This record gives sequence, structure tokens and C-alpha cells, in this order.
Amino acid sequence: MFTGIVENLGRVEAIEKKGSNTDFVISSPISKEFKIDQSIMHNGACLTVVEKDDHSHRVTAINETLIKTNLNDLRINDSVNLERSMIMNGRLDGHIVQGHVDTIGEVTKILGEDGSWRFFIKYEANQERITVPKGSICVNGVSLTVVDSDKDSFSVAIIPFTYEHTTFKDLKIGTRINLEFDILGKYFARYMELYS
Repeated sequence: MFTGIVENLGRVEAIEKKGSNTDFVISSPISKEFKIDQSIMHNGACLTVVEKDDHSHRVTAINETLIKTNLNDLRINDSVNLERSMIMNGRLDGHIVQGHVDTIGEVTKILGEDGSWRFFIKYEANQERITVPKGSICVNGVSLTVVDSDKDSFSVAIIPFTYEHTTFKDLKIGTRINLEFDILGKYFARYMELYS
């Protein structure tokens, strides 16, 4: 379980296809602190560390993960948002994030707002993919508050600190991004589907 508060940016050093799987070697200042078999969130997708050294770590994405996330879009030298799983006796600074990407969205518009940015994101809607104004959404592993919400789109406001310390500074119109919708909203939607 995660909070959506990015700890550090990693950089893709190598991408290796192994059958239907893909291994990613990511360098970061915090890779040396990871443990083998530890779950680390990479752009919102929970992946297991399979190797590490003092400068980098290796994770394997299975075909199912590659299909449901934007990890296949990664290239050498791309930045990746990283977060270790939360410590249960710590503060929950973002919101409850599982690291299970629900769908891939697309950036449709970026507006500068005199010191901050508004990102508009579109996605394929269904009954479990719900956003609400002032609700939570996880975008590429970043816990954010929804500004505007529609059936298949929403916007988020990005402050300068988040812009500079995450992959938001690299996003462009048309960029595909990982989305994880709020777990409470998903449970409510499922309940209504089953019992109403």
C-alpha cells in the first residue's frame, strides 16, 4: 500500500525483454535502500525489486502489467516516479493507493496558471472509474486532488514543487499516463452495481 507521495525520481538505465515480460533497470538515489522482494511503486505501478546495487535496481513487469499500464512507453533515460510502500505507523500524506493501475489516461490539455499548471486528462470510462471534484486520484503514482470532473475526464492542479519533483514536467499533450482511481469510490461503485 502506498500514499501517492513521490519519494524520488528514478531514471531508466536499461530495458530488457524476457519472453512476454520486460525487465527495467532504474537508477535512483534511494535504490541502495531497497530490499530484494520489496514492492516499489513505479509511475503508479507496484513492481517487485528482483536485483539491486548501490546505484540501481531491477524490476520485472509481466505482460498483464505491460498491457494495463504505460510502462511499455518508457525509454532509456526517461524519468520514473518512485515510492516505497507506506509504513503503517506513519502519516498518510496523500491517500490510500494500492499501486494497481486501473487504466491508462491521456493528457489532453495543459494550462499554465501564473505559477501553477492545470492538467486535463481523458480516459475510457466505466462504472468503477469515477472521479469527483475535491476527490482523490493517483496519476503516474502521484496523489492529487481532482479539480473538475466529468464522466470520462478530469483536471488536476499542479503546484511548482510537484511539477519539478515528479514526471509532470515531462508530460505533453498526448502523453499516456497511469491512473488509479480512489479505492473508496471503486468499492461504492461496485456495491451499487451489485445491490441496487
